[in-house]
Amino acid sequence: MAQPLSIALVLFPHLTQLDLTGPVQVFSSVPGATLHLAWKRIEPIPTDSVLTLMPTTTFADCPQADVICIPGGFGVDAILDDAEVIGFIRRQAEGARYVTSVCTGSLALGAAGLLDGYRAATHWSARECLPLFGATVSTERVCIDRNRITGGGVTAGIDFALTLVAQLVDRQTAEAIQLRLEYNPAPPFTAGSPDTAPPEVVSRMLERIAPFRKRRIEAAEHAAAALRTNPA
Repeated sequence: MAQPLSIALVLFPHLTQLDLTGPVQVFSSVPGATLHLAWKRIEPIPTDSVLTLMPTTTFADCPQADVICIPGGFGVDAILDDAEVIGFIRRQAEGARYVTSVCTGSLALGAAGLLDGYRAATHWSARECLPLFGATVSTERVCIDRNRITGGGVTAGIDFALTLVAQLVDRQTAEAIQLRLEYNPAPPFTAGSPDTAPPEVVSRMLERIAPFRKRRIEAAEHAAAALRTNPA
């Protein structure tokens, strides 16, 4: 890696912390890498768990990064029509080598007009939203389409980050980080995908998230309509 690497990750209220902290743990092991956790202001950001996160920089002060990454979570719905957040993502994407996301963070890339004509992954419960932004749905755990790299839901963020490190640096570095983290998953159940989970588990989950899913689709439809009116 000839030059120091700069990675900017966007914070927002009620993000899924593992979408962020998984990649952050990986990226923090890259020699010479500088990470920026960016939000509108320097203030505590609540996540979807008991954890609270603190930005390291504001949108105004964040330098141009080599990588821009958007995590996901229920809080994504609120930022899809937030001009300040979407504007920051667009500005960073113009100069970034890689434009990336984890989980439903891909919807924010879509709302910024950055996935039109690209393949992209997202959380399985949000796949129907991607075509609203001109994206083709990928069911891969990590989807690479030119300089767009998008991860599937939550835990896929670790796979995404290791994949990106191999692209940015080399495979040996990515493998060394994987070994350091002892990332050798062996889940106790096969319920990690709607394709493999027991039907009754899928049914219960779909019932539980139905109101949230409806709200997300409405937010994505609104953002997509705004994008058609005012293209990026």
